[in-house]
Amino acid sequence: MPNRLANESSPYLRQHAENPVDWYPWGSEAFERARAEDKPILLSVGYSSCHWCHVMAHESFENPAIAELMNRYFVNVKVDREERPDIDAVYMAAVQAISGQGGWPMTVFLTPDGQPFYAGTYFPPEDAHGRPGFPRVLQFLAEKWQTDRQRILESAAGLTEHLRAAAARRAGPGDGIAPSTTARAVEAFAESFDTAWGGFGSAPKFPSPSNLEFLLAYAVAHPETELLVEAARLHLAHEETAARVRHHERLAQELSSRFRVELEHRDLDKAMTA
Repeated sequence: MPNRLANESSPYLRQHAENPVDWYPWGSEAFERARAEDKPILLSVGYSSCHWCHVMAHESFENPAIAELMNRYFVNVKVDREERPDIDAVYMAAVQAISGQGGWPMTVFLTPDGQPFYAGTYFPPEDAHGRPGFPRVLQFLAEKWQTDRQRILESAAGLTEHLRAAAARRAGPGDGIAPSTTARAVEAFAESFDTAWGGFGSAPKFPSPSNLEFLLAYAVAHPETELLVEAARLHLAHEETAARVRHHERLAQELSSRFRVELEHRDLDKAMTA
């Protein structure tokens, strides 16, 4: 039975819809369950063209035994970094702070409040190449969550404060976004918008909800400007073209399924007449 990712707009997330992992998309539902069941969150971030993301998916997320450990001890959340670069950026900083390096797939363990306490990238299905096997990591962290909770919470709070301080230093005191900068951003989106196929720029394209959220927020905040109309137009045009693309995707899947059935029948006929 497909999991919750089956209804997501991201093709990458839908690739994981048949996993035995009880995946959640990023959202309040996952965090509410984590708090209610007193479980940590396992956050997995990847993207469609990431080779090692697919390797880990095949080795671990499609493995019923490993999925059972994930479901028993954690609330599991899958994120497409191309759809949510904001989430990716926040937790990639945590991965780099903990391990000294980053990459994808990104694997982060969070408190129910979203604070990271352990992180890495690719984990093999068993101990190999100097890396601990994913099942061993899952069991170790699940045990520590029960037996050494206070230390985990203190570590998570300390890491979160470190990341906040680092972000504040990068921003600088009093630095904000000038109104002229946001106006130029809307103009840039308008210039790069693909009126035929939707999205911004040329192929390959990936869903970027943060761009659309910015356009909507700008439209609400600046009702008196002509850019309000432009921001709203871009958002609506994007939704219309995305709907057409989803329609074509469904047709392609239907045709592919029919073609596969015809080939199977043809092979069966050949076998029976041979």
